[in-house]
Amino acid sequence: MSGLAAARSWDNDAALSIVQEKKNLDGALMPILHALNDEFGYVDASVVPIIAEELNLSRAEVHGVLTFYHDFRKAPAGRHVIKICRAESCQSMAGRELEEHAKRHLRVEMGETSPDKKFTLEAVYCLGLCACSPAMTIDGKLHGRVTPARFDALVAEKH
Repeated sequence: MSGLAAARSWDNDAALSIVQEKKNLDGALMPILHALNDEFGYVDASVVPIIAEELNLSRAEVHGVLTFYHDFRKAPAGRHVIKICRAESCQSMAGRELEEHAKRHLRVEMGETSPDKKFTLEAVYCLGLCACSPAMTIDGKLHGRVTPARFDALVAEKH
């Protein structure tokens, strides 16, 4: 399970409630974005003006923080989230080839979700599994020494 399966559909009233609950915290923007991302699995663009108004920030400031941090999703993720490491060790051990294979196999680009909503493919910059490069996660579970054939087998287990 990706950790997102428990996330619920976007609800503007619930989102506003989260914003209002956390708006008085010091540095409230990050806790608000994290809470929304945790609750819904992503941060819908419709909440940006609400956050900006409640925190007396510009929409550009909120949008800038939202898009700067890769952990904040802008759309719901697929049922399974695959993260492929792009750090130097993994690159030196055919990580880019694995990434290209994954994109072809899933028919998505990095950061996209498959049309059937089963898989989201993302880049990550070090999983701490350098001795077993190339590395990736599926739904948070680490996998090392991933070849294209092993990738296919791991994905097939999720179908």
